[in-house]
Amino acid sequence: MIDDSTRVPLGENKDYINASYIKIANSREEYYYIATQGPLPTTTNDFWQMVWENNSNVIAMITKEKEGGVTKCHHYWPISMKKPLELNSCRIFLENYQILRYFIIRMFQVVKKSTGASHFVKHLQFTNWPDHGTPASAEGFIKYVRYVRKSHLTGPVVVHCSAGVGRTGVFLCVDVVFCAIEKNFSFDIMNIVSQMREQRHGMVQTKEQYMFCYKIVLEVLQKLWTVK
Repeated sequence: MIDDSTRVPLGENKDYINASYIKIANSREEYYYIATQGPLPTTTNDFWQMVWENNSNVIAMITKEKEGGVTKCHHYWPISMKKPLELNSCRIFLENYQILRYFIIRMFQVVKKSTGASHFVKHLQFTNWPDHGTPASAEGFIKYVRYVRKSHLTGPVVVHCSAGVGRTGVFLCVDVVFCAIEKNFSFDIMNIVSQMREQRHGMVQTKEQYMFCYKIVLEVLQKLWTVK
């Protein structure tokens, strides 16, 4: 699953986490991400350590915790604003949150126990992906991807679904294409997907997900066309 040359090392010992650095080149520009598996109860400490060490200020979560009665991702953040989540090396405080139609915005403060240093992280959870297939409407996902991009300030954007390959791959592909459209650069979806797959196996998992990338891009281009 993990290519050793792109895996994200943890701490001085370079410990293992199921996460890959993904670098996508398009029209003289490069985009950096961390694609990772959704945290498990046993990997929550490692996940937050990775966010801290990479100075990432945005986490894009593209799954609900449970889908169709199956656990897709551990609830790896504090449940209430009153009580932080206590981890080995840090505390996570939920500062505020906002529930929107397609996604939830949460603001976390991560405080390192040893030094008291803190780091703010915006957590954006897309809640409109159905249990099977792809979203019926592209509109919500378009808004979500744009909002993640607008929120990004430092470090690679950390992106995860459950396994960190299917929906995560769709997100990365669409984000790169949106940046290209904005700057009037050319792009090739097939090339973007193959670049991702060289760095993490199985990115954009199904035919439906691959088609959804095209559907979203088509919708954005048609909107631009009608504005002109």
